[in-house]
Amino acid sequence: MLDDPRFDAPRPPQPRQQQDMPGHTAAMDPKPDHGEETYRGSGRLQGRVALITGGDSGIGRAVAIAFAREGADVIISYYDEHDDAAETGRWVKNAGREPLLIAGDICEEAHCRHLVDRAMEQFGRLDILVNNAAHQASFADIADITAEEWDITFRTNIHSQFYLAKAAIAVMKPGASIINTSSINAKDPNPQLLAYATTKGAIANFTAGLAGMVAEKGIRVNAVAPGPIWTPLIPSTMPAEKVESFGSNTPLGRAGQPAELAPAYVMLASPESSYITGAIIPVTGGRLML
Repeated sequence: MLDDPRFDAPRPPQPRQQQDMPGHTAAMDPKPDHGEETYRGSGRLQGRVALITGGDSGIGRAVAIAFAREGADVIISYYDEHDDAAETGRWVKNAGREPLLIAGDICEEAHCRHLVDRAMEQFGRLDILVNNAAHQASFADIADITAEEWDITFRTNIHSQFYLAKAAIAVMKPGASIINTSSINAKDPNPQLLAYATTKGAIANFTAGLAGMVAEKGIRVNAVAPGPIWTPLIPSTMPAEKVESFGSNTPLGRAGQPAELAPAYVMLASPESSYITGAIIPVTGGRLML
């Protein structure tokens, strides 16, 4: 029996809900699926070490679970969502791998260097960097976007990727992989997410340029572009009426679950994608990236 992708996960409407930023998994209705009960590994990342930013929840948690079940130890970088991060760490440990949880602000270059330093101290290597953490906020009018809001969005979403990539590449060996999280907004920007969408376009360009720059080192750089995905970012950054209909604008008619992103990250991290670099993999529920 084949599964119908239109009905593999909850469909809108979701219950109207809002949270304070940055949001927490436990308060979401319905609960996101991170692959806790469904992802099955096959040793594709055996013995590797991965650093995942925003690894406490959402896409980051799903990727951490999948990587661990594929055999990787995982450094979980997060801001201050300690309960969510601990839960992700528990799933990594249950998979028989070693989690390392590090709180802090990736807007700061010194902290980004610290993350790479801790990876090397703890594991002696760094094979995979997933630049996933993001900040977004909704605004109906550009007049409402402060310079501080614009700055924090860029520092979180794109400056951190530069800081982390620079630090990671200095210690990575040939065969390593960097995976950036872009977005459908890179090509189809939501006007109410102006700052966020602009950074996601920058990430797409950064990915392509960096891939060319480090190809001679044997390091691959790619990106995943999610469409609407049901994570704590949604009820904590969108009006309740938008949350209710979230995902309804896709051909599949629903939001994606974090677990549905994880296989793309695993593929890009593994030797199976040895001839893929500078690419963007869309996981958008059918929305096109033209």
